[in-house]
Amino acid sequence: MEAPDVIMVSSPAFRDGEPIPARFTCDGAGDAPPLAWAGVPEDAAAVSLVVDDPDAPRGTFVHWVVLDLPLDAAGLPGATVPAGAVQARNSAGRPSYFGPCPPSGTHHYRFTVYALSRRTGLRDGVDLDTALRAVQSAARAKGRLVGTYARRR
Repeated sequence: MEAPDVIMVSSPAFRDGEPIPARFTCDGAGDAPPLAWAGVPEDAAAVSLVVDDPDAPRGTFVHWVVLDLPLDAAGLPGATVPAGAVQARNSAGRPSYFGPCPPSGTHHYRFTVYALSRRTGLRDGVDLDTALRAVQSAARAKGRLVGTYARRR
């Protein structure tokens, strides 16, 4: 069963469906954009964030996974995660944010926030597949912000 879309996800850096500023990509500083969310169900135990690119040439590339965010975190100011939250390894093998860097064309970057029915209890640096399975099995609600990016050649 797919988790219902009830969480509102936004960023002061870009609007849904609009380009992500270069500062947050491999062509800039590679900083994680600030994010905010609202509408997490009251019965949630934790929140998780998954940032991915479904347009990657070899299949979906996961740029960032943050697990077990506390419920009082209504967003992230950037790549700093609050105490108690952990980062899984991304598709580049690092437990951190990896900015958009499409090889060609315009790609879509999905910033998906999940309300979890239980904490994953996973450790910092957990492998990507384990983290994604844990999020999917506990997801009770979600919301998404999509940004685009195309590199200048």
